Amino acid sequence: MPVVENTANPIITPNKTGNFSYLALGDSYTIGESVAQAESFPYQLQANLKKNGINVESPKIIAVTGWTTDELQGAITQAKVTEKFDIVTLLIGVNNQYRGYPLDTYKKEFSELLQTAIVFSGGRKARVFVVSIPDWGVTPFAKNNSKSAQTTATEIDTFNAAAEQITTAAGVSFTNITPDSRMAANDVSLIASDGLHPSGKMYTNWVNALAPKIMDVIK
Repeated sequence: MPVVENTANPIITPNKTGNFSYLALGDSYTIGESVAQAESFPYQLQANLKKNGINVESPKIIAVTGWTTDELQGAITQAKVTEKFDIVTLLIGVNNQYRGYPLDTYKKEFSELLQTAIVFSGGRKARVFVVSIPDWGVTPFAKNNSKSAQTTATEIDTFNAAAEQITTAAGVSFTNITPDSRMAANDVSLIASDGLHPSGKMYTNWVNALAPKIMDVIK
């Protein structure tokens, strides 16, 4: 998305203080652009699971604002991560849509990233959780964009439909948070101070949708 690129290290490595390890792969929505780290969805997810008796380490995050699928692939290769994780989340694609990249390219690279996520889980597909792309077209930022909100919504729905089909065909969980993200059209408290990214409140909604699925697998 068209914001200042995150120049920090794209890999956040946790202190190993929990029973379960967690890897979060993505872009600005995973790194938590414009919110405090504790308000990002991976850290809120960790807190939610710990509150429910699942002692999860702070997440290892590979994500940077603005990344497309190929950029995430490149960063994963460069990171040379060898360990396996008990939980893996994947949320990627909004920048492919924003930049006008071909859907077929997204399908290919998303499928490859999903297989990489499964490898990171030690082949345990039930431990991998894909999250849909939120709709940035309802944000204040989008009002100055050349595309209409409807066009953006249609494109995001197309990308999400492709991701869901690939995910479910692979036997992996898919959580659709896109309808929730569209509530920001009438609730500015769901948008961060930059007028584009989700607020901590919206990330809480995502976690509330995702955490029960993880708890069903890790008991």
